[in-house]
Amino acid sequence: MTTTTAPAATTAAGKPLPRQPWNRHLLAIAVLTVLLIPLPLILPPAQASVAVRVLIFALMSIGWNMMSGFGGMFSFGHAAYFGIGAYAGGFLLVEHNVSPWIGMLVGMVIAAAFATLIGFLALRYKLRGAYFALATFAFAEMLRLWATNSEFVNRAVGYHVPLRPESSWWWMQFEPASANYFWIALGLTVIALVVSVQFVRSRAGQFTKAARDDEDAAAAVGIPVMRYKLLTMALSAAITAVAGAFYVQYFLFIDPDLAFGSSVSIQAILPAVIGGVATIWGPVIGAVVMGPLNDVTATILRNPPPALEFLQGRGGLDVIVYGALLIIIVLLLPQGIYGALRKRWSRR
Repeated sequence: MTTTTAPAATTAAGKPLPRQPWNRHLLAIAVLTVLLIPLPLILPPAQASVAVRVLIFALMSIGWNMMSGFGGMFSFGHAAYFGIGAYAGGFLLVEHNVSPWIGMLVGMVIAAAFATLIGFLALRYKLRGAYFALATFAFAEMLRLWATNSEFVNRAVGYHVPLRPESSWWWMQFEPASANYFWIALGLTVIALVVSVQFVRSRAGQFTKAARDDEDAAAAVGIPVMRYKLLTMALSAAITAVAGAFYVQYFLFIDPDLAFGSSVSIQAILPAVIGGVATIWGPVIGAVVMGPLNDVTATILRNPPPALEFLQGRGGLDVIVYGALLIIIVLLLPQGIYGALRKRWSRR
């Protein structure tokens, strides 16, 4: 009895399709994690704090990239999901003495449900492009105004996380310069990266990308477009909510503007745009560039060297220079840093 094997998938020209390097992505994540574990033990406290913020930016942007990059649904309202995660963790901890780990899970569920509701309403009425982005922004603003005026979440005062007398993993609270914060943020970011890789390589991820490229064609071949778009939005919101829940535990404070302000959505978008939208590593690379760049420009222009003393005291100049540098990066590398490097490598 003889057996036959199915022919390998080929392109229209008869060449075999290139295999997706998913295993290499997972290997790179594992190697990078091992290399970064000792980082907080080496860095000074100030730089370690910057490293934690970089991981928070990366986590937010990974969530945004899943929906807006791989899903093709541009969101300008990811502050909604960040804020839900932040307020869920802060509210349960301050008001009901619930562990922030449980609050993080609750925030993920609520954010995913809220994203599904927004997505259903937007897709039901066929909002696309700029109209979809404006709808997400409107929902985030709605939550900000509700939190500002609601006694249920302490109005504009927000929540101050109470300090505990001793360090505790269960309460996610340690000494201010503790390396544990970095390790928790690193673990959460690694999990989000792995989820992103597994999603993109999965059947649901492939269907989502097909709907992104041509929604009408995807629906014509029988793909339930709305189902997979809603799944992508829910997963994206859950990851972003994790960033919000950790943010509260690290900075020990949250209010409506910090949670739901438009600047939060921008902080989720920029790393992916700078690093490379719809790529696995783009959000991480963009966050690594954004975090230190912000601090470097602020340090140089607020405390300039002797050659630049004429710049001292000019308020807001550091923000202008920081924004100008980001614009230059976007103009020179429209595909993002990772996208440009990948394109250059493929040519070679």
